[in-house]
Amino acid sequence: METTLAIEGFPLQYSPDNYPFFGIQTTVSGVGLNISNALTKLGNLVDFASLIGKDGNGWLVRRRLAEEGISDDLILSTLLETAQSVIIYEKGGRRQIHTDLKDIQEQAYPIDSAQAALKKCDLAIICNINFSRPLLSLAKDLGKPIATDVHAQSSLDDAYNKDFFDAADILFMSDEKLPETPERMAKDVMDRFSAEIFVIGLGQKGALLAVREDNFIGRFEAVRTREVVNSIGAGDALFSAFLDRFMKTSDPYAAIREAMIFASYKIGEKGAADGFLTSEELDKWVKKVY
Repeated sequence: METTLAIEGFPLQYSPDNYPFFGIQTTVSGVGLNISNALTKLGNLVDFASLIGKDGNGWLVRRRLAEEGISDDLILSTLLETAQSVIIYEKGGRRQIHTDLKDIQEQAYPIDSAQAALKKCDLAIICNINFSRPLLSLAKDLGKPIATDVHAQSSLDDAYNKDFFDAADILFMSDEKLPETPERMAKDVMDRFSAEIFVIGLGQKGALLAVREDNFIGRFEAVRTREVVNSIGAGDALFSAFLDRFMKTSDPYAAIREAMIFASYKIGEKGAADGFLTSEELDKWVKKVY
């Protein structure tokens, strides 16, 4: 469950009472849902596997999935409470995220429940959450390509993300904590890991793409489709649209350009799981921009 709060700007000045009319929204969100929703809107068939609580928020999650046309067959109610987040954002799009994962990091998604879906998939998108870690080796054993987003990282030696770095065929990362230039980070990633494609989201500066087969590392400029409301979920949108376009065309260069359009349009909405274009709508925007 995600609650967003609109403020005038950072730093937030203390006041005992505030009334931001229509500035507070609560919805179902999360990286897994954001990606599943985006890919479904783009016309893909998604088997979404995740863990939620036995609480009322868990019921709201299932209702939202039904509204979006996403099956909840692989959504397991094994947690005491559903994870929650509060996101404070200003008009320019900057945001501060507060995430309460409850007891989710102590769980593991049961392999038996995911095996059938993994066997039939074209691509295993495995988020860097603890409960999905056992699925990495299963996907590898089944010969499935793996895509993952490790988000903001300050080191390639991060123990928590090591399994995800090692397993990824398509690897995404944010530039928010980079200890060096994106180009240097890309070279280090390509030298140390086996990913065929590596992308760093650069926010307003666009994205950096590395393609092993072509020995290519280069930047792509950001595009603007509409006014930015909240930048939350931009990385998930970029990741999702890139995977959609790359799996359809095998062209990483066109995929990153079109994914940036998709992400640019998405951040014109308040919530992380809203604002996704359909495949046809994205095609129209591609013609406008390029």
